[in-house]
Amino acid sequence: MYKYYFYCYFNNIVIRLTNNNLNRIKMTDVNVIINEKIEKFGKERQALMPILQGIVADKNYITEDELLEVAKALDLSGAEVFGTATFYTFLEVKPLGKYVIRVCKTISCHMSGKDEIIHTLENTLGIKLGETTPDKKFTLKQANCMGWCHKGPVMLINDEVYPELTPEKAIAIIQEYSSKK
Repeated sequence: MYKYYFYCYFNNIVIRLTNNNLNRIKMTDVNVIINEKIEKFGKERQALMPILQGIVADKNYITEDELLEVAKALDLSGAEVFGTATFYTFLEVKPLGKYVIRVCKTISCHMSGKDEIIHTLENTLGIKLGETTPDKKFTLKQANCMGWCHKGPVMLINDEVYPELTPEKAIAIIQEYSSKK
């Protein structure tokens, strides 16, 4: 006898119907993202990056358990998924602040004064590179080229680009974000 499966998504609940039973399974938000991306990109290896990006876009980082969920959904090894997630600068495996500041670390930005910008940001925020403020509002990181070499030094706060930085501009930008709720 054949077994037929039908899935219905409603309020983060998956209802799995078979020809002989009914199972209700509570889905996490990450499972919803995984399933949406699989529907769009398929269950092949090529769906890995869109799934990881979707999780990071939703919650700012990916836990170890979530990486294992992705691996299971795509039938990949946990090591392959973890290796991919930790290789790329914009995929995070630990919680970050609400605003993630990434300062370009390439030679162009270095020659334009990125070290002075980093020093100013560290002093203004009271943290070092790779750290998050105690209130979880800011995380300070470096990133590879952002494609703005002609306007360096450059920083990115979440998805917003800030080119041609000076220490004064950097402080003003941070003050603006600090006043946001």
